[in-house]
Amino acid sequence: MRKVAVFGQTYTVNANKEIKILLASLEKYGIEIYLEEVFCKALIKLQHLEKEYSTFSNFKDLNDSFDIFFSLGGDGTTLRAITYVRDLNIPILGINTGRLGFLANVKKDEISEAIDILVEGKYTIQQRTLLSIESDPPIKEFQELSFALNEITIARKNTTSMIGVETFLDGEYLTNYWSDGLIIATPTGSTGYSLSCNGPVVSPNSENFVITPIAPHNLSARPMVIPDHTIIDLNVNSRELDYHVSLDSRITSVPRKTKIRIIKSPFTIKSIIPSNQSFLTTLRTKLLWGEDTRNESNL
Repeated sequence: MRKVAVFGQTYTVNANKEIKILLASLEKYGIEIYLEEVFCKALIKLQHLEKEYSTFSNFKDLNDSFDIFFSLGGDGTTLRAITYVRDLNIPILGINTGRLGFLANVKKDEISEAIDILVEGKYTIQQRTLLSIESDPPIKEFQELSFALNEITIARKNTTSMIGVETFLDGEYLTNYWSDGLIIATPTGSTGYSLSCNGPVVSPNSENFVITPIAPHNLSARPMVIPDHTIIDLNVNSRELDYHVSLDSRITSVPRKTKIRIIKSPFTIKSIIPSNQSFLTTLRTKLLWGEDTRNESNL
């Protein structure tokens, strides 16, 4: 590890202690550090930096000379980080200074240890599948960033009425979901919005997508797991003239007659898993699956 990029959103600057630990831990090994420009300016304004650092401001400033992209914040920060990395194949490590943190899985008090582990090469790379969106007519807000790591969501807008989402899988009609909307989630996103709508937890290395209705009025409507090579076509019926489409945390309104197609993205995001971490460990700690006292005798 010789060269890294560090990204955080402006609210992350409050994690002054964690930022200093990360920078000091990297500099201990003589690693070249680039800070995201807006993040760097916020740190300078608060006098959190003791020296000057090189900066980057967008996707074009990065290349394959970067060994790791550090995301400092919560899962939302990691989702924002992928808009910088895109298809460059730079591995991402999320450091959690936020709340729950499924993607940002390095705890605040484990930063120094995590850097030691990375330098020693004691980690694995997990390939994270993404979703891509196509539409007719094209959605201009998603022309450049047409992908999502967690989910693509169709949702009602400016109404308390349900919308109908006609859903086709590989050209075959599935059903018309009458609901507040529909979530198409990746395995990574199965622990996000989809989970809060009673969707299943899916292992990150599963080659599947999850279709999860939001507050469905069809009593028989249930989340569905499908192969990730499936082409998903969606047509929306709504009393309103527009509906919402979101790609992770990026959202826009589109005309009611807009036809949506969702497919597997042609590239993946590389997620770093330190040797002291695992998906199952994350589930136990984040979802409290180990809190049943009856489990203690089995540990």
